[in-house]
Amino acid sequence: MKNKRVNIRLLEVFVSVVRHQGYSGAQQDLNLTTSAISNYMSELEEHVGFVLCRRGRSGFMLTEKGQKYLQYVETFLEEFDVLEKASLALDGNEIGTFNLAILDATVMDKTLNIPEIIGAFHDTFPAMQLNLLIRSPHELAQGVLDERFDAAIGTFPSKVNNLVDMPLYKEQHWLYCSDQHPLFNSQMPAIEEIKNYGVVSRSYWKSSDLRKRGFGYSTATVDTMEAQLALILSGRYVGYLPEHYAEQYMKQNLLKPINPSVFGFQAPFSLVFKRGRSRDVAIKKLRDLTLNHSRSKSGQPKH
Repeated sequence: MKNKRVNIRLLEVFVSVVRHQGYSGAQQDLNLTTSAISNYMSELEEHVGFVLCRRGRSGFMLTEKGQKYLQYVETFLEEFDVLEKASLALDGNEIGTFNLAILDATVMDKTLNIPEIIGAFHDTFPAMQLNLLIRSPHELAQGVLDERFDAAIGTFPSKVNNLVDMPLYKEQHWLYCSDQHPLFNSQMPAIEEIKNYGVVSRSYWKSSDLRKRGFGYSTATVDTMEAQLALILSGRYVGYLPEHYAEQYMKQNLLKPINPSVFGFQAPFSLVFKRGRSRDVAIKKLRDLTLNHSRSKSGQPKH
């Protein structure tokens, strides 16, 4: 057993060197010269008593012991990061940046009440910078995997490896037309009649998604719910909207749902974050807030 504990900085240098596959690639990440990185690596190898990596014409390569040691180091650094954040939170000084991404047209959905959640999150971590971003379902999932987002709230058509998916609630969608559309005054239009009109779909929908919703093809596509609303209000298209999003326009008699018994679906909403980050203090708080809000609105029992 060694009398002296390893310097954490040495471990951080080691992980960065492995991530960038060499000393030169890690320079910018560590803000160190290659000679300084080499000194750090030599000191770490002297401490552990074995060679961690080899460099040569064939490129950078970890030794067998180096690969095993890397696993221990990554686990330790992750635990150490959790400890640091926990101590800051206990002291009321949680700092840093938290990137939360959500699907568009969800901010004012009272089922979840994102403004209230953000308020409670801020009260817990007043010193943390919160960045709120609006993205498509695919961008939400990929951004969390790439760690550009710490967490995301939205609907995800399929399960994604390495993501923890926590179900929240289901968002009701109906097929709408505007007061400028020929179907607006029709009490119960036939299904085939409805399909004769132009339909607007979302760019992230697959053809199979559109077929599930009653249409073989679309005549317009959009990236956001606001754009979809604009096309529907034009009177030239029918299209799906979340019930809560269309509510104010229905009250003004500008929109109406078409044949709700046939055209309607529910989109399951979830909170997702990268696997391995469940003990992150900020993510745990966001998870608790979103689960409590969604359960209180849906009448589900809280655990």
